[in-house]
Amino acid sequence: MNHPTETLTPSEAVELQKRLRDLVSRRWDGRKVSTIAAADVHFPTREISRAALTVVSFPGLQQLETVVRDTATSFPYIPGLLSFREIPPILETWKHLQTLPDLLLCDSHGTAHPRGLGMASHLGITLGIPSIGCAKSHLFGRYEEPGPERGDRSPVSDRSGRVIGSVLRTRSGVRPVYVSPGHLIDLRTSIRFILACAPKYRIPVPLKMAHQAAGSR
Repeated sequence: MNHPTETLTPSEAVELQKRLRDLVSRRWDGRKVSTIAAADVHFPTREISRAALTVVSFPGLQQLETVVRDTATSFPYIPGLLSFREIPPILETWKHLQTLPDLLLCDSHGTAHPRGLGMASHLGITLGIPSIGCAKSHLFGRYEEPGPERGDRSPVSDRSGRVIGSVLRTRSGVRPVYVSPGHLIDLRTSIRFILACAPKYRIPVPLKMAHQAAGSR
């Protein structure tokens, strides 16, 4: 789980993304999921990264564990390369988890990324775990606005027309979220888990908990 991003230049990071995207699997093996983790990172200062990992039961969504760790920030903020900034503190926090989850949610994109490797995909490959990107804003791809009701969705497509994600309404009359497979999962299953994890609110419960934990210190 080493991730020596401090030794990479931005151009080297882009080339690494291009190589890693060939490792992304969008196949779901039907495994049983009884625990789900969510990752979020805040930056209280320019030098400090604060990562939080929350693990909940599934389908009950009861909090089982939350770990928060501060580490030194090792990569600059560059759009499209956020994984190189956020994965190192997440990996350091991951070491302290007592409950290893069956599935990981990320406040980021997966395959819906200009080079096909958003943080959810990058982190899923690094950890060898099924992962889903659930972002609050659009990054890449074309789509039409989905219907107004919970569960309404529309595909996100790349320049060639390949579906790389979905714009999903998790709550009626509220702005949608942007869902894409990270690793070891397909889009349909990703949508199913996001809806199951967001029974009342726009943001899935595990991500909401991780976000609050990362910003609480």
